[in-house]
Amino acid sequence: MTDEHGSTGTTSWYQHELAAEREYIAKLYSRLDTLREEKQRQLARVQAQGLQGSLQNQSERDSFATLYRDRINQLNAVDERLVFGRLDTINAVTRHIGRIGLADDDRSRLLVDWRAPEAAPFYQATAAYPQGVARRRHIMMSGRTVESFEDDVLTSDDEEHASQALLSAVSAPRTGVMGDIVATIQREQDEIIRDDMRGVLVVQGGPGTGKTAVALHRAAYLLYTHRDRLAKSGVLLVGPSEAFMNYIDQVLPSLGETGVVMSSIGNIYPGVHGVPEVSSDAAEIKGRAEMAEVIANAVSLRQRSIPETTYVHVEGTRLRVRPAQIRRAIKHARESGRPHNQAREVFVDHMVKTLYDQLRDIVSPKRDDGLVNKADRSYLRQEIRQSVEVRRLLNLCWMPLTPTGLINQLLSTPQYLVDAAPMLTAREIKSLLRQPGAQFTEADVPLLDEAAVALGDSSSLASGSSGERSKQRNLDTAEAALENMHYTLEDIGVDGVVTAEMLAAAQEPEAIWKSVADRARSDRTWTYGHIIVDEAQELTHMQWRMLFRRSPLRSFTVVGDLAQASGAAAKSDWPSVLAPFAGGNWRQSELTVNYRTPARIAEAAAEVATQAGRPVTTPQALRQGDYEPELVVTTPQHCPNQILDTVQKQLGRIQGGLVGVIAPIPEHDMVHEVLDHAYPGRVWRGIGRRRDRDLVLVSPQQAKGLEYDAVIIVEPQDIVSGAGGSVGDLYVAMTRATQTLTLITTATVEQLPLGLQDI
Repeated sequence: MTDEHGSTGTTSWYQHELAAEREYIAKLYSRLDTLREEKQRQLARVQAQGLQGSLQNQSERDSFATLYRDRINQLNAVDERLVFGRLDTINAVTRHIGRIGLADDDRSRLLVDWRAPEAAPFYQATAAYPQGVARRRHIMMSGRTVESFEDDVLTSDDEEHASQALLSAVSAPRTGVMGDIVATIQREQDEIIRDDMRGVLVVQGGPGTGKTAVALHRAAYLLYTHRDRLAKSGVLLVGPSEAFMNYIDQVLPSLGETGVVMSSIGNIYPGVHGVPEVSSDAAEIKGRAEMAEVIANAVSLRQRSIPETTYVHVEGTRLRVRPAQIRRAIKHARESGRPHNQAREVFVDHMVKTLYDQLRDIVSPKRDDGLVNKADRSYLRQEIRQSVEVRRLLNLCWMPLTPTGLINQLLSTPQYLVDAAPMLTAREIKSLLRQPGAQFTEADVPLLDEAAVALGDSSSLASGSSGERSKQRNLDTAEAALENMHYTLEDIGVDGVVTAEMLAAAQEPEAIWKSVADRARSDRTWTYGHIIVDEAQELTHMQWRMLFRRSPLRSFTVVGDLAQASGAAAKSDWPSVLAPFAGGNWRQSELTVNYRTPARIAEAAAEVATQAGRPVTTPQALRQGDYEPELVVTTPQHCPNQILDTVQKQLGRIQGGLVGVIAPIPEHDMVHEVLDHAYPGRVWRGIGRRRDRDLVLVSPQQAKGLEYDAVIIVEPQDIVSGAGGSVGDLYVAMTRATQTLTLITTATVEQLPLGLQDI
């Protein structure tokens, strides 16, 4: 411990400084409590007004109530360890750094938000480049209590070194919930967090380099720095799985942000919860670029003529419909350039006009003077539209479709899929086919999104929301009223200037106010100001296509490690991933320090990936680690006992930490039965909340982005074979460990992936 002059600090000096910090931070908490109580009173006043007044007044009250709740949630979220640092400049200015900014009633700054420019030197200053900082203080707190502090004196020529605060953070037992790194952000991480929002920023980093933490802190930083720009459009943060989203969901609130839309890739499409795709072959095919063509073909196949002339009846009158008339109407609708459901309106209008001309000549023959009797025309179009036979025929030729209905039918009807996907082989077609009504998977979600674009909105569909159906009823009523009025006005030479939409809008109640996040989650067409993608190496072409559709400005932060990609056909470089979407408008930064995985384990995992030809980045491990990775070869009969012995050994090593058992899905029931019998109520299988359970059983896919004190991998050779020979999932599983790693196999050493044999 050193004082500001670099000499050995005395105990009395340290205790005096500690007391001063406690006193000042107690004042900050008092200010925090005052602000929270103020917002609670304001919220109570708004709620006490009840549902009185106009819809506009109610909407305003809802808006204020939501704003007050958001602020209260923010103040609650930062209560734990509100302050973590202090800067003393060479000009004798002192700034305390915390999770949010605080000021007193006179607007004098009491606490600097970690995202503010004034806080940047806390992360960036070094002895070589002090940036005007004389001393940087790391404040260690437990709840609201200042436990200790550590000073970095930057006025000497000492080399930069890892602080005790950082080492303590990376060595602490895992809790199953991600903690923020706001107190220990390192220079290279901070530079990425504060990088410009323009274009696509790729953050490449090996396991344990803090990619996810950087992504989350970047989301908080961008919202703070570009509040005006992002307040209306929001930020979308996409992760690989629900287990991952549960793991990180409290980080952003603790950083002072509650408005980011966070979603796994399987939940982006509103109303659909995509489950993991069981078949790796099906997932690979659904991710190909050519699936966009398959969807377009599937839509086009639902626009079809009739094989021969047919007849329909309208109020007892027989009308003839020829195939050529249907083909002309289809051609006219397609040339409109509208999506399927909107183009259908063009098709229907064209056919109604065709039938109307025929019906008019029958019911309103020409007079002796050659003129048409216009008086009888006003009801004919409506009668045609209301004819059951006409509606049945037009629906047969051009049915209104929903994305879910289209994809469900496409993937469960062999001939339909064959016709829509002529580029696929018979084996590939078989891989895609499934039972009607099967649950949608994560790989289906971009297909649904593609179908939604091709189909367009149709609020008249039966699957629409009640609000949409109400809106359509208003529109239908207005349309009928105007249609009846139109011909009467036409007969007397007057053109109408009121549209059906204008008339229907007058019947709609005013919308209730919703937050940006709430509106974005429920709106498939929502476009975001910035999108952050974690574990980006896992995304397929179609998933990228879906995400770039949601960011017209192409403003992205892409975080990933190509060596950790699961599929055997995964891309080996970022240009080939991003070129179809971003062109050359992207840049790359790299994280070079492994904060999570000890060197002993990281080197073993890197050897496995390198032997398989994966493009491995080799970040420098911050710690050597206390335990070498272990390979245990056993027999199928003894495997359950070996798992139990290993779990007991690891629990003894990590004392209060978290043990992650990573196994292929086919082994899960066996492993769970073994663990649950020995440790009842302590095993979590990656679904829902982990709560206090200290044994986690997950698949390699579920483990992506997560970390455990001890990792036990069961049957590593099956993880590789289950991924089509790709070592990506095994590499991911090995690098989840923060302390110790054991691999258990019933295969011979020769049957193991290269790189494991030497462990």
